[in-house]
Amino acid sequence: MKIELNGSPHQIEAHKNVEELIAGLSLSDKAVAVAINREIVPRHQWLQRQLRATDRVDVVRAIGGG
Repeated sequence: MKIELNGSPHQIEAHKNVEELIAGLSLSDKAVAVAINREIVPRHQWLQRQLRATDRVDVVRAIGGG
């Protein structure tokens, strides 16, 4: 199944949820925010939110600075 990930085409297996996508990107232990089709998906909803073909997914990683 094809989704758009941070503006680029990305192939994933069907029936994946957001949690599985983030784990596959090795970002599970990072501070990240996820938006799907321009709507923020809270972390507590990642297991329930199934990805669909043509979803536009944006993953933003928080980086500290000062």
